[in-house]
Amino acid sequence: MDVFRSDRIRNVVLLGHGGAGKTSLVEAMAYLSGITNRLGKVTDGNTVSDYDKEEIKRKFSISTSVVPIQWGKVKINVLDTPGYFDFVGEVEEAVAAADAAIIVVSGKSGVQVGTQKAWEMCEKYNLPRMFFVTEMDVDNVSYRKVVESLTELYGKKIAPIHMPIRENEEFVGYVNIVKQAGRRYIDRGQKKECPVPDYLQEYLEQYHDILMESVAEISEEFMDRYFAGEEFSVAEVSAALKMNISDGSIIPVCMGSTVNVQGVANLLDDICGYFPSPDQKTCAGMNAKTNEIYQANYDFAKAKSAYVFKTIVDPFLGKYSLVKVCSGVIKGDDTLYNATKDSEEKLNKLYVLEGSKPIEVPELHAGDIGAIAKLNTVATGDTLSTKSTPLVFGKNEISVPYTYKRYKTVNKGDDDKVSQALSKMMQEDLTLRVENDSANRQTLIYGIGEQHLDIVVSKLKERYKVDIELSKPKVPFRETIRKKADVEAKYKKQSGGHGQYGHVKMTFEPSGDLEKPYVFEQIVVGGAVPKNYFPAVEKGVQDSVVKGPLAAYPVVGVKAVLYDGSYHPVDSSEMAFKTAAVQAFKKGFMEASPVLLEPIVSMKVMVPDKYTGDVMGDLNKRRGRVLGMNPDPDHKGCTVVEADVPMLSIYGYSTDLRSMTGGSGNFSFEFSRYEQAPSDIQEKEIAARASAEENE
Repeated sequence: MDVFRSDRIRNVVLLGHGGAGKTSLVEAMAYLSGITNRLGKVTDGNTVSDYDKEEIKRKFSISTSVVPIQWGKVKINVLDTPGYFDFVGEVEEAVAAADAAIIVVSGKSGVQVGTQKAWEMCEKYNLPRMFFVTEMDVDNVSYRKVVESLTELYGKKIAPIHMPIRENEEFVGYVNIVKQAGRRYIDRGQKKECPVPDYLQEYLEQYHDILMESVAEISEEFMDRYFAGEEFSVAEVSAALKMNISDGSIIPVCMGSTVNVQGVANLLDDICGYFPSPDQKTCAGMNAKTNEIYQANYDFAKAKSAYVFKTIVDPFLGKYSLVKVCSGVIKGDDTLYNATKDSEEKLNKLYVLEGSKPIEVPELHAGDIGAIAKLNTVATGDTLSTKSTPLVFGKNEISVPYTYKRYKTVNKGDDDKVSQALSKMMQEDLTLRVENDSANRQTLIYGIGEQHLDIVVSKLKERYKVDIELSKPKVPFRETIRKKADVEAKYKKQSGGHGQYGHVKMTFEPSGDLEKPYVFEQIVVGGAVPKNYFPAVEKGVQDSVVKGPLAAYPVVGVKAVLYDGSYHPVDSSEMAFKTAAVQAFKKGFMEASPVLLEPIVSMKVMVPDKYTGDVMGDLNKRRGRVLGMNPDPDHKGCTVVEADVPMLSIYGYSTDLRSMTGGSGNFSFEFSRYEQAPSDIQEKEIAARASAEENE
């Protein structure tokens, strides 16, 4: 592939609801530009951008893939992202590397939750954007309805630049609203002029007026001309559109059929003509040497730097670090410095990835997207630069995973293999997390949703040939006491030679501090228990709090006081006093009104206003206490419901919230505190733990 200067590059991310047709659009672009000589289909599993076995099997995108499309003298790096919400981390990585977005809307399904989420992401990253309505070849698809829905949501910014022409229910051409002229499709992206049908005249005028109003707002001179009834030239309208699209004051809507490769050539022309090249965007990092802000701004004349926005770790492809060059020109034989890790990396070769196919290139200019193989110490979010100008760019925000399950390896000897495979997958997927919960003897795996975790299991089996099974996690209950108990325990054992003797009198009471497992004090007088055995008694308490007597959960908030006892000058030992303390603890704990404490999380649920009633009702069913409702400052028409909810009740919440809100709800939580569990929950847990202990 040729080397492209910064001004001849466009980095475009495709966003939209799952199933809207993003991958099919990339396929049509690849076919039109000559990358492929046949049109692949998602259903046949032969597309350029969905190459992973899981994607082929499930028939939807799971990872972001990059497909560089050469269109005229411009290279368009198309980032094809998954539409399903479980893979939002992939979308966030792609959006951070893009300079503009195409939001793909299914003509059949219309504006969906995923369309709105795509818009919100563009707002967050301040990306110029355009809508592309697919499936115009399908009967009864109403382009006008989609435009109306978008206008209702986003106001006057929405400006259609094409309209479909239909004959006998068939999609045969379009009207160019800028030129006010008809075009008829002939073959593979080709078209010829045709008259505008009478039935479209009214809408053409309406849509043309919307465009002209926007153009008039460019300057006072244009406004005067507009009110004087002057016509703007096509060149003036195009220049104004480019300006308005770049600053987000106009969002064009165009359309086509990816199956018949109609409207795709127009879209590629519009991407090249209207979207900004990287050198028109800003990009700043920190100079690690001087601690000053460094304006890289995709300037090819500045010191070399690149940001690693995504990592691919594949047993067959190997490891690739996907980079966006932020300044300078990076060459295949460069040695670059990783300021994040304070290490140098000698590059071997530079590639651009065409889906899964690496194509070697000699250099990458500022603003371009490429891949570097086998950078062992480099991770997503790292910056590569020169040692003389060591730069660090801010890491992009990635969603936090809140859905979690317990996992176990199916084959006992596979533990190491599984943890190595998961650590590779976590390099690729920053929304995947593994946590060892030693207190409950379980390993937890976190993801964005249940489908995400199912795919992790599937990938482990397919890629790494290891099996794990997921189950409901144990909730980390704690045990404590409510009253004071005074007990004594004697450990006495006589056998040939030395015996064992340890005798303690102790009190156990609430310490008032649930952050600490125990507090140990001794107030022994007169040497009833010699000083050198105090640590052994404390060790007995320390061992006892790991697994409480009530239901084998860790103990918190206990104050243990050793006040008396006795010893034997020959038979007493540290082990004997430790054992006596363990016995005293069990007895004292059970006499001091023991209770189970359950973890409570502080939860924030972000939902459109119309769902707040349902969400609050559901939280009440989960024994949640709603603390307040506030308008969401980041999302108009949405509410943040804040509630304290027992952790026991939040298992499976992501699935329930999605079905309650049609996928538009979001939530986050963090551990807040422990509270006494209701008696029915305590009884159930104690019984469940007892039977589990029997089986172990």
